[in-house]
Amino acid sequence: MTQQTDLIKLYSDRILKLAASIPHFERLESPHATVKKRSPLCGSTVTVDIEMTDGRVTAFAQDVKACALGQAAASIVGSAIIGLTQPQIACARDQLKAMLINEGPPPTIPFDELVVLLPARDYKNRHASIMLALDAATEAAALAVIEPV
Repeated sequence: MTQQTDLIKLYSDRILKLAASIPHFERLESPHATVKKRSPLCGSTVTVDIEMTDGRVTAFAQDVKACALGQAAASIVGSAIIGLTQPQIACARDQLKAMLINEGPPPTIPFDELVVLLPARDYKNRHASIMLALDAATEAAALAVIEPV
């Protein structure tokens, strides 16, 4: 396959639809924790606000300024994160990283839809943008559990 064909495959209709429908896109008024992550390679950023009660995510918001791949990942994260614990979010982050870097299997439910990003495995320069939402959510959840504001 040519590089152009590979890029077209990478930006599939499903990825573009996810990128266009990111849930929880408005910031929270009084989050327990806020974390901003930036990809130094491409400049993509994701800022996550999170509220947790009894160790579970009860409110989530994200401000996403990323490529379509980073937006698609954020869309999936936003759709799945409410009700989860910090260890569940960290597990999803680790599974996504393993899928992209170590040819691991796709993340498990409720983040199994991240499999749509499997074609990005061959594009190392896109990995950081894809990881932003889960990296920020994992850190924010850890902060909210340890030191809720």
